[in-house]
Amino acid sequence: MENKIELKGLRQSFNVRNKEKRCTEEFVALEDFSLSVDDGEFITIVGPSGCGKSTLLDIIAGLTKPKSGEIFIDGRKVSGPALDRGFIMQGYALFPWRTVERNVEYGLEVKHVPKRERRDICRYFIELVGLTGFEERYPNELSGGMRQRVAIARSLAYNPQVLLMDEPFAAVDAQTREILQDELLRIWEATKKTVIFITHSIEEAVLLADRVVVMTASPGTVKRILDIDLPRPRTASDMRISADFNWISNRIWELLQSAAAVKTSKPSGQDLASEISVSARL
Repeated sequence: MENKIELKGLRQSFNVRNKEKRCTEEFVALEDFSLSVDDGEFITIVGPSGCGKSTLLDIIAGLTKPKSGEIFIDGRKVSGPALDRGFIMQGYALFPWRTVERNVEYGLEVKHVPKRERRDICRYFIELVGLTGFEERYPNELSGGMRQRVAIARSLAYNPQVLLMDEPFAAVDAQTREILQDELLRIWEATKKTVIFITHSIEEAVLLADRVVVMTASPGTVKRILDIDLPRPRTASDMRISADFNWISNRIWELLQSAAAVKTSKPSGQDLASEISVSARL
């Protein structure tokens, strides 16, 4: 596979008030974050709260600029937002005055796709996410899980090369979350988009990913990368009863505990360079 995304030495910091609130000081959210992502790869990222996961995704999306470091997609340097990236957040971000169909069409309108072609593409992706029959509904007439399906369909419809997903299932109940996980895996198998997926759920990270990136506590950087050599296609129900799945999940939990325990220390070069192949365990 060719590298789709290259993140090189990203650093991001913010000025925040100190404890006495008399002056500001620098808070470093990300430090020397580097990662290569293959075309069509599904990457999940986990880490302690406040380690800079969402900040990282904002930088990749082009919504904010890092203090230093570079991002390349298909060899081209990222300098701002573009339609080669789709961004899906947990808050849905749907237009309440637009129907399902009109929400899904939005990116196609921005790209000036002709109306008839736009309608055909829209209907295809509405069917792909299982919302046929709901085309004329408004967001307030849909459940949380259905709204998230609309957000996924909208991001897929204008054919971005990369999907950036920031805890997209965090706001739904456990049963709906499992259904959406299975649906996302099915859609990814059908489209083979490159995905970077942020989550606080270790089980979700393992279920979805080709590789799981474990981040250190702030400042966030790469602590470990684990190859998830579990057979595909996967479903949440199958993985729950898999001993290998549970072993990998426990290993990530141990890594996160150690990341939180050394919050004030800089990770070693060995940690930064290590890449564990779980296939060696299986």
